[in-house]
Amino acid sequence: MKIIYVLIITFLFISCNSVSKEKTTHLSTEKQTKTKKVLVFTKTLGWRHKSIETGVATIKDFGKAHNFVVEHTEDSTHFSKAFLPQYDAIVFLSTTGNVLDNDAQKKFESYIQGGGSYMGIHAAADTEYDWPWYGKLVGGYFKSHPNNPNIRKATITKATTHQSVVHLPDSFSRDDEWYNYNNLNPAVTPILFLDEDSYEGGENGNFHPIAWYHEFDGGKAYYTGGGHPKEAYAEEGFRKHLEQALLWCLE
Repeated sequence: MKIIYVLIITFLFISCNSVSKEKTTHLSTEKQTKTKKVLVFTKTLGWRHKSIETGVATIKDFGKAHNFVVEHTEDSTHFSKAFLPQYDAIVFLSTTGNVLDNDAQKKFESYIQGGGSYMGIHAAADTEYDWPWYGKLVGGYFKSHPNNPNIRKATITKATTHQSVVHLPDSFSRDDEWYNYNNLNPAVTPILFLDEDSYEGGENGNFHPIAWYHEFDGGKAYYTGGGHPKEAYAEEGFRKHLEQALLWCLE
C-alpha cells in the first residue's frame, strides 16, 4: 500500500511538472511570435491627396503578406499613452498641416524616444512646420514642386544598397510629383537622388535626395517622397520600395 502511495505521488509530480513546462514553453513561443502592429495616420488640414485611400489599401496588403496588423486612423487622439505603445511603427501617409496638438506631439516624441519607428510618405514632409522636432524626424520640409504639369518623369539614382532599393537598378525613371525640400537634416542617409537635369522644376541642385533614413532621438525614421498619384501604388518597383521600407521600420 505504501509503495502504491509513493507511485501515485511521483506520477502526480511528474504530470504537474510536465504541464508547467508546456505552459511556459507556450507562453515563451507566444511572446516570440507576437503579431506586430502598424498605425497608418492620414489626417489632413491642408491639401488632401486623392491617393491616400489607395496608399492605405497598399499598406494593408503588406500586412496580409507579412502577417502584421495594419490600423488606419485620422484621429489624433490615438497619439496617447493608451494607444502609441501598442504600435511597432507609425506611418504618416500624405498628412498635411498641423495635425497634432501639443499634448499629442509630446506623446509622439516619447514614443520615438522609447525606440519607436516612423515612416513618412510623400506629403508627410508637408506637415507640422511649427514643430522643429518633427522636421528633424521626417528629415526635411516640403518647399515646392513643379507645376503644369505637376507630375513629371524624372531620373532617379541609387545612393545605397538599403533593402528598400536593392531591387531597383542603379538608375531608373518614373513619374511622380517631385518635391523640393527646405531644412534637409544633414544627419539622414540618402537612399535615392533625383537628377534635376532630367526634368524641369528641381530646386535642390546637385544634392536632391528623394528617399532617406536615419536613427533619431532613440528611434528610427524613413521617408520617401514618391506616392502622389494613385497609379504609383500599382507600380511593382514603387510598391516593393514601400514594402521593404516598412519592413525595415519593423525590424
